[in-house]
Amino acid sequence: MKRIQLWDKEFEISHPFEEIQTAIRKMAAQMKSDLGGKSALFVCILNGSFMFASDLMKELELNDAEITFLKLASYSGTSSSGEIRELIGLNESMMDRTVIVLEDIVDTGHTIADVIAQITEKGAKEVKIATLLFKPDAMKVKVHLDYVGIVIPNDFIVGYGLDYNRRGRNLKDIYTLVK
Repeated sequence: MKRIQLWDKEFEISHPFEEIQTAIRKMAAQMKSDLGGKSALFVCILNGSFMFASDLMKELELNDAEITFLKLASYSGTSSSGEIRELIGLNESMMDRTVIVLEDIVDTGHTIADVIAQITEKGAKEVKIATLLFKPDAMKVKVHLDYVGIVIPNDFIVGYGLDYNRRGRNLKDIYTLVK
């Protein structure tokens, strides 16, 4: 499908599944090199990162890796509300661990900065950030990103875990809002 309709908005394909998978394979190769010999805890930010986390973990094939989930909410409609609400929290011990946060998209930086602070407070030895998508033009809070899959413009997108009012997460490709 080149174009889709979700609710009252039309979207067109911008990043096909194959491009997404290539980006994930590159990120996984870099992570395997960086994390060799370390016991890593991956924190998947829900809901949007579930597809990215699943595909990345399959590529990593690390025997000593663990994954946990943190559910946050900050979007309303097509824009960030600026308010981050924690819906499911972190229960695993972070003390003296290497923690890799898996995020679907980093735009303003507010959410990821908040997550880094939480994990650091819990005593993590090292916190790394992996984001499938990065919108540098939307960045308001400067954060260091260790692994970036695809740099995109400041457009509203759906698919591959990202939604518009709860629709579109299931799409295997990424679509951009038609202006």
